[in-house]
Amino acid sequence: MSFGATILDAEGLRLSAEESALFREADPFGFILFARNIDGPDQVRALCGDFREAVGRDCPILIDQEGGRVQRLRPPLARDWTPPLDFAQAAGARAERAMYLRYRLIAEELRALGIDANCAPQADVARPETHPFLKNRCYGFDAETVVRLGRAVARGLLDGGVLPVLKHIPGHGRAQQDSHLDLPHVDAPAEDLAASDFAAFRALNDLPMGMTAHLVYDAIDPVPATLSPAVMRLIRDEIGFGGLIMTDDISMKALRGNLADIARQSLAAGCDVVLLCNASLADRAAVAEAAGRMTPAAQARAEAALACRSAPLPLDIRAAESDLSDLMRG
Repeated sequence: MSFGATILDAEGLRLSAEESALFREADPFGFILFARNIDGPDQVRALCGDFREAVGRDCPILIDQEGGRVQRLRPPLARDWTPPLDFAQAAGARAERAMYLRYRLIAEELRALGIDANCAPQADVARPETHPFLKNRCYGFDAETVVRLGRAVARGLLDGGVLPVLKHIPGHGRAQQDSHLDLPHVDAPAEDLAASDFAAFRALNDLPMGMTAHLVYDAIDPVPATLSPAVMRLIRDEIGFGGLIMTDDISMKALRGNLADIARQSLAAGCDVVLLCNASLADRAAVAEAAGRMTPAAQARAEAALACRSAPLPLDIRAAESDLSDLMRG
């Protein structure tokens, strides 16, 4: 039987009986953690165990651990990191190796807690006008830099046994509004988007999972990208992304309407799985019912993604930390 076409979350530090019952029935593809779900190492491992016990399999457990403002794990559970753009700029010519080591160490921290997917790398190309909610989370101001560092991030995660989730496909860097609060519109010509924003994702199109962008590309479709068949065809055909496509959180204010309807629209557009965060139990149940089970094509992509989740390569943590410190000192 195929997986449920959702990725869901929990309200607290352990699953309630009602959540466990919902997850047993809905069988979501995976789960995602937030700061409210994190207290201590034993608790996080136990919550990850709750998730996997509820669905009866070794499902992926995701987190947003970019470093900087978007970092769910904090000391003493994990190292504190500067925002990716600041970090990469400080590393200068050594940024590729520094980013690899940064995310290799992050992967080590995640795996130790039972977490095996990270919502990174971010291949959005920053611009001077990029909204502050996103700008310092990017890796650079040109596609070549973003691709080089994005590939290093993905390698660091994969070498640590953690699935990378490429975001925000097909490109969020031109947005001048925060999609958590508003629906950004990008009015750039299609050829400009293809040459820069989309090009970064094209060069990383072999990664196992990707997350959509909640914004409108006026030159392509007046419908938000997550709900747009035209944008989904572009992602598959022009960008050539063959991995599992998950939505960004459908409860974000960029998308308006009933959550179950949004879930159905995103899947009909071509997304494989729906991410819903910070919702009531009733809304999670409604979205799970609306999403149903993965299509055969989505299931195949999900299984291919999970096959990329391998045992971590050996890591000398002290040597990696020392190497990274030397790189950042120049």
